Amino acid sequence: MRANPILLQKKYSRVIECFAQGQGLSLDAALAFFYRSEVYRLVRDGVSDMHCMSDAYLAEELELEYKERWRD
Repeated sequence: MRANPILLQKKYSRVIECFAQGQGLSLDAALAFFYRSEVYRLVRDGVSDMHCMSDAYLAEELELEYKERWRD
């Protein structure tokens, strides 16, 4: 299912802010990571209705991806 693009933009901003706070990143750094993440791709493409998940859940998934990527 596809979400309204305006609502998605608002969701993205909330998730990015939550992710930045959780990781101690600047909003610019969090934004840059988010738009290159798998989480963003899944939400954008409407896979498994990811856009219906809570902001906190998506921020946690983003944190896991961030830690995995920077661990290598």
